[in-house]
Amino acid sequence: MKNIRYLVGAVFFFLATIVLLLVRNQILVRFSPQGTINPATIAEEYNPNERIAIYDSKPLTIPPDLHRILARKPITVPDTILGETSGGKRIEVDLANQRLYAFEGDKLIYNFLVSTGKWGKTPIGVFEIWTKIRSTKMSGGSKELHTYYYLPNVPFVMFFYNAEVPKWKGYGLHGTYWHNNFGHPMSHGCVNMKTEEVEQIYYWANPDLQGKSSINSTAENPGTKIIIYGVAPAS
Repeated sequence: MKNIRYLVGAVFFFLATIVLLLVRNQILVRFSPQGTINPATIAEEYNPNERIAIYDSKPLTIPPDLHRILARKPITVPDTILGETSGGKRIEVDLANQRLYAFEGDKLIYNFLVSTGKWGKTPIGVFEIWTKIRSTKMSGGSKELHTYYYLPNVPFVMFFYNAEVPKWKGYGLHGTYWHNNFGHPMSHGCVNMKTEEVEQIYYWANPDLQGKSSINSTAENPGTKIIIYGVAPAS
């Protein structure tokens, strides 16, 4: 009888722990939201005097190299040789493996590690880049739960959307200077990338910048399709 009571107690403790973890994760997702944006007013924003950012409610120094990268001229991306591909550009984000693949038709152009949603889920589905912004400021999360973030000069942002995930939700691919834990979920929903790698995607993907540093997509200059699939590993 004593062994049975011990077993029942152990099972109850195990189940209670699981429930508490699930509840905690739901609370974090609910009260640690990704910051929303106003699609009508979102614009390029860069302040070279910003030196401090906040991630998970902790201050950090913005790397000096970020200012150098944002100040330099556009990089050269690979040219596709006519006949080598059989279709347009597309980006795939594999949540299970935390990787981004960029294709031109059937030719793989880029293959990079990323970090997707931890505090909030990265949406799955087929999306389109609706604007490219060379740098902007992002903030959100929860100070009470110690997940608050204030990130000036986020580099090479490509916001995406579809009919179910509107533009104001603020999901995007962008550079990341506040962590280096790529290959593991780390974000509030966006797709985090190494700055030097997302820079290549920024100049490769559509809409074409047409000589500008930032641009919105149009019917004549549409954005590249982004396909997000899989289930992110537990974090």
